[in-house]
Amino acid sequence: MSTPNPSASSEQVRETVRAGYAAIATGQQSSCCGSGASRGGGGGCCGGQRSNQVDPDRLAQAIGYDAEALANLPDGANMGLSCGNPVAIAALQEGQTVLDLGSGGGFDVFQAGQKVQASGQAIGVDMTPEMLAKARQNIAQYRQRTGLDNVEFRLGEIEHLPVPDASVDVVLSNCVINLSPDKLQVWREIFRVLKPGGKVSVSDLALLKPLPDNIREMAAALVGCVAGAALVDETKIMLEKAGFTSIALTPKPDYVRSMQDWNDPLYRQIAETLPKGEEIADYVVSLSIEAKK
Repeated sequence: MSTPNPSASSEQVRETVRAGYAAIATGQQSSCCGSGASRGGGGGCCGGQRSNQVDPDRLAQAIGYDAEALANLPDGANMGLSCGNPVAIAALQEGQTVLDLGSGGGFDVFQAGQKVQASGQAIGVDMTPEMLAKARQNIAQYRQRTGLDNVEFRLGEIEHLPVPDASVDVVLSNCVINLSPDKLQVWREIFRVLKPGGKVSVSDLALLKPLPDNIREMAAALVGCVAGAALVDETKIMLEKAGFTSIALTPKPDYVRSMQDWNDPLYRQIAETLPKGEEIADYVVSLSIEAKK
């Protein structure tokens, strides 16, 4: 299976990712594009707002989020870290228990909470304390705007979820699983926490073919969710090994092309490194992943 950097240990990969997202959460940098990234508030890692020309709401609407739903979110919950809309794919229902892997500032968790209403629950898990603090600070505003008290955020790694067996109806994740150095273990954990009949609704970046080695080893591309992405075929194999059925993988190339059109610095940097005549969309695609336990 693909790994973000074959020379890096699993913990080194996690620390690289954790440091990048901590900087985003605290506003120390507006990009996960490495030390040369611009400083300031707001911005993104995986699909984030790395360009002054693209704000988080514009990106979110471009990949399918509803403007009204975005307006109801706590201030700052949308940091432009998405590459798809797993909430919409999941078609959440009132009363469900939903788990979001790599929940960041709570962007998808708060939307899921509104879908499942007071009888349901939305749980976010993130390994970055700074992101967790940001999400928890947003809870008060969520309660005030919605009248709901049905969200919580837990510190943990997605390879070892702090969630009981067979306790979740739907697992969401948005551009996070490809950051993991052990993706098969993530899928096994997802299978473990899902109830029988539960489902997965994930948006992630995937590869149509392997990236050149020099790009896979770029820390900026790692935290930008590109270098760690698995091949589409590998993703299907991992889901099958974890025990999932009814697997549906839907490539969505428009996301990557949008990032190119918006002159995103990470995507521009990668494009300049690719062999002559090739473009990022030849390698990378946004992938909707659906499956059932």
